[in-house]
Order: sequence, then C-alpha cells, then structure tokens
Amino acid sequence: MTIETGDTLPDATLLTIGPDGPAPVSMSDKTSGRKVAIFGVPGAYTGTCTNAHVPSFIRSMEALKDKGVDEVICVSVNDTFVMDARGDSTGAKSAGITMLGDADGSFTKAIGMDWSAPPAGFFGRSRRYSMLVEDGKVTILNPESGPGECDISAGETLVSQLLALGAGCVSPGLSAALV
Repeated sequence: MTIETGDTLPDATLLTIGPDGPAPVSMSDKTSGRKVAIFGVPGAYTGTCTNAHVPSFIRSMEALKDKGVDEVICVSVNDTFVMDARGDSTGAKSAGITMLGDADGSFTKAIGMDWSAPPAGFFGRSRRYSMLVEDGKVTILNPESGPGECDISAGETLVSQLLALGAGCVSPGLSAALV
C-alpha cells in the first residue's frame, strides 16, 4: 500500500557514510519533531536523477530552509558508497542534502514506492517522488506518474506548495495531485 498524506512515515534504518564507514540512520530519528523534505530517486547516475531531480533540490535548498525545512534527504535503493559518491559528484552534499542509501529497499517498499524496470536493469528500485514530513507525518506527497518524469517531484514544486501553505491557499496534507 502506498503511503498517503496524513500517514505516519514508517521507521526504517538507512545508511550513510560516517567517520568510520557505513553508519545506520533511523528515519524516525530524522523526522521526529522536525520538518523534513525527502525525495526518492530510481538510481544513482541515471539521466533524470542526475540532470533534473537532484539539481532541482540543490536550487531549492535556500527556499526550503526559508520555509522552515530542517533537512533535505535524498533516498535511493543503492548502497551507501554509491550515495556518498553521488552526493560528491552532483554537489548535493556541498549544498547540504543528506544522501541515504536504502540498500535492501525496505524503506522504499514500506512506503509503497518500489518498482522494477527489467529492460533498464532496475529491480526493486524506487519510484521518483518528493514529500514533506512534519514530526513523522506526511503532509505533502508528490509521486511522479512515470519514469523519466521530474515535474511534480521537483524541488521547485515543493517550494511552491510550501509558499501556498504559508499563504493559506492549500490545506496541510493535500498531495500535489490536488494542488
């Protein structure tokens, strides 16, 4: 079942590179009592992920922080070494984006965003999405309808939604499909 706005984000342990190598990161620790933007990508170094999705969040970092977002997290069904290298090569880490590997895909499966594309060699990967999570609850959810698309899940879209919320134009908890 795919997560929806208003749902509590399930806890999962993802991985990052710490001072001593791979280190576990609890998603509930990242989101508890905080406002966090999370975006999921199908794979590291794929065209749309590298040329559109990650750059959209790099461009949006200042505006997201201005709207009270405590942290921006990129999740992919990749190992933590790939995610770390990807953060370096794209400039995501320098921009302040936290790169987390969902190596076994358990978080991605738990939120119902898993998919496969055998012709591309993708098995058990993540759909492209973005979401805003406030104190563990999903308040905005922006899943893309197909691979290769990066409109509804882009950083700029999330910023626009936060601006609309601040202006009282959109009720908290509405997905982008309704905005």
